[in-house]
Amino acid sequence: MLVEIKGRRALFACLVADVSEEEPFRASFPDRAPIAIFKADGAFFALDDTCSHGQASLCEGFVEKGTVECPYHAALFDLRTGAALTMPATEPVTAYAVEIDDGKLYVVVGPT
Repeated sequence: MLVEIKGRRALFACLVADVSEEEPFRASFPDRAPIAIFKADGAFFALDDTCSHGQASLCEGFVEKGTVECPYHAALFDLRTGAALTMPATEPVTAYAVEIDDGKLYVVVGPT
C-alpha cells in the first residue's frame, strides 16, 4: 500500500525489528518485484531483490563492507547505489531510499 512519507510516495516494507545485520528481509508486494532490505553498520538499505545477472535473490547473498554478493555467481552490488561492482554482473539493480517512521520501514518509490 502506498503512503506519503515526508512528501514522497513510499511502500511499507517491514518492521525495523524484522531486519538485522545477520538477516536481510525480502519485502513482497502484490504489484511489483520484491525488494531486499539490508541493515549494515547500523543503516538500512533497499535494493531490487533480483540480481541483474540472473534470477538470484540478493537477500540470500553475503553482506560485507557495504556490498551484497549474489549467491549464484558472486557478483558484488553496492548497497547504497545498487551499482554492479564485479563481473559477471554489468547492470545495476535499483536502489531505493528508506524512511523509518514509528518502528516501520518504508521504501521510497517516488515523489508525491
